[in-house]
Amino acid sequence: MSHPPRDTSPLQSLTYAAAGVDIAAGDALVEAIKPLAKSTNRSGSLGGLGGFGALFDLKAAGFQDPVLVASTDGVGTKLRVAIEAGRHDTVGIDLVAMCVNDLVVQGAEPLFFLDYFATGKLRLGPAQAVIGGIAEGCRQAGCALVGGETAEMPGMYAAEDYDLAGFAVGAAERNSLLPKGVVAGDVLIGLGSSGVHSNGFSLVRRIVTRSGLSWDAPAPFAPGKSLGTALLAPTRIYVKALLGLHRAGLLKAAAHITGGGLPGNLPRVLPAGLTAMIDAKAFPVPPVFGWLARAGDVATDEMLRVFNCGLGMVVVVAPQAAEQALAHLAEAGEAAWCIGRLEAGAGDVRIDNLPDGWPR
Repeated sequence: MSHPPRDTSPLQSLTYAAAGVDIAAGDALVEAIKPLAKSTNRSGSLGGLGGFGALFDLKAAGFQDPVLVASTDGVGTKLRVAIEAGRHDTVGIDLVAMCVNDLVVQGAEPLFFLDYFATGKLRLGPAQAVIGGIAEGCRQAGCALVGGETAEMPGMYAAEDYDLAGFAVGAAERNSLLPKGVVAGDVLIGLGSSGVHSNGFSLVRRIVTRSGLSWDAPAPFAPGKSLGTALLAPTRIYVKALLGLHRAGLLKAAAHITGGGLPGNLPRVLPAGLTAMIDAKAFPVPPVFGWLARAGDVATDEMLRVFNCGLGMVVVVAPQAAEQALAHLAEAGEAAWCIGRLEAGAGDVRIDNLPDGWPR
């Protein structure tokens, strides 16, 4: 059995700082981010940072018969791109997006968010940039950043490395939970993504390595941007657009298109016996996906299984509500297209009109 190497240096009084943990740096970070957290306050928020737990008043938020909905997620190996590219201001938005988009598809309004930030050596600049992104994501989603945890763990992470986890809690009135009333003939509307979002980055990084490009090289698919900046485009947050659609009585179901792509996520919100029929020509595919397919020689089925391929969210509406739903989404600033409909079938996703080599 192996043992850790023995410290043979002369005995001296040990401190936490000597072991690699700087309590003062942690305290400084808390003070620096208090204004960021305050900027996300919303109805129902109680207190501020610094307590042992966060409080939230559902009655003050306007709920009568609420059901709580919770989600947790991370950013995955997209963090590796942020660390190597030296850009830390957008991954916090990704962290919030991956959680709150999973809440809103169940008809829930995101209420509050907590983060976990772990690193080998706490550096105020990068940490503050990350949490600034988290606060921005919370503002976009309309939820409060009520707390979190910062862990400095030398020996667990390299000095420049960090990891993130997020935790979101939302609520919905009991009679408004989704999915609800989905039937054959309903229309599928796809909402445009901002790019790769936060899934598939282990494959993205392999493709970049094969291409021989550095993170600061010009992005082949995004003129005027570096490759790192283009790939770090943050995950789109669809909360306000979908809540508006839901409150207008137009939304039957919604699927957040993450890892697994359209085939892996859309069936999760469909009743048994329904197949999603999608027309590949009905929506544009952002250039980043064509570049990834070409540079990595990635097959069409693999692209569809790993990436969102341009659709970050798919919603289900009644046929007679489709035009009104598209108008609502346009007013909310979303690019959206009717991409297909539901038919009786085996409960899968069928994508028609795929050109050879799509999306190259």
